[in-house]
Amino acid sequence: MANFNPWSETKVDSTAENRGPLLGISGEKDHTVPWAIVHASYKKQSRNEHAVTEIIEMPGRGHSLTIDGGWREVCDTALAFVKRFV
Repeated sequence: MANFNPWSETKVDSTAENRGPLLGISGEKDHTVPWAIVHASYKKQSRNEHAVTEIIEMPGRGHSLTIDGGWREVCDTALAFVKRFV
């Protein structure tokens, strides 16, 4: 609801000091949530000086990153990111 009501309790606090690491993953051929949208979110979140924020674009991938063929590459990328922080 934060998209419709900026005072919603579901609004994301991009400055939260206790926010964990965040990885944005985009598919190069994603027309549903294109790179421009993912990158804009990344730019906003990366202003948080207390938390790691990274972004990656998966070459040749569309919106269905984890259900199309090649999903293991996407999962391996995400898992490598998570392993850096646990």
